[in-house]
Amino acid sequence: MLGAIAGDVLGSVYERANVKTKAFALFAPGSRCTDDSVLTVALAEALLSGADLAATLRAHHRRYPQAGFGPTFLAWVNAPPGSPAPRSASNGAAMRIAPVGWAFERLDDVLRAAHDCTVLTHDHPDAVAGAQATASAVFLARHGATKAAIAAHVEAAFGYDLSVPLDRVRPDYAFDLSCAGTVPHAIRAFLESTDVEDALRNAISIGGDSDTLACIAGAVAEAFYGGVPAHLAGPAWQALDDAQREVTARFCRTHRVPTALPR
Repeated sequence: MLGAIAGDVLGSVYERANVKTKAFALFAPGSRCTDDSVLTVALAEALLSGADLAATLRAHHRRYPQAGFGPTFLAWVNAPPGSPAPRSASNGAAMRIAPVGWAFERLDDVLRAAHDCTVLTHDHPDAVAGAQATASAVFLARHGATKAAIAAHVEAAFGYDLSVPLDRVRPDYAFDLSCAGTVPHAIRAFLESTDVEDALRNAISIGGDSDTLACIAGAVAEAFYGGVPAHLAGPAWQALDDAQREVTARFCRTHRVPTALPR
């Protein structure tokens, strides 16, 4: 949870002012929660309560209308009741999916839930693959899988190529809202990392959709490294409001997310 939120907050100021280096300021002025964090918390709330996910997502959109929601999500929110979900392959479902990787104890259940949480707003196979890849990487990481095992599963199950080093991606990488153009690089950012901060620096250094890349990388890194260090968790926690903190704290307690929550 806080790994995803920390990545979003940290990357928020670099989304439109990309950096192509790992040497950048942590939590620069203007850092904030974007739609990535808002919808991650919304999904966590729905999983905790068993409430209707569509209604919960819409409620959080109404509560945080200036969070920077993407065009696919806005199209879904503004569509007449009963309209089909947008057939979008964008990364909006993958960015919010981390709680699913913590909320279930079998990989089959993680994959099913990731599918169901995605097709509601992003009814495209690429979007489902991106969300399932992210959620399964979180699940495997929290259960002690090695980086090699995580990479092998993601490549075999979803057809992603995770072998391309970030040093080869970084020079020409541009803004890309697609799952296929986001999730593999975000997971590679985790695979090349030495700790949670390094995973976030890797992800943001690529450029492009920095907050979402770091959100996804941070979610997997949190699970793999056993939590988020205080110098990252603190600013992420402070970026949330009281309602979001309550949901986040309750989710972490319920699902034993090993994050030392700031007080």
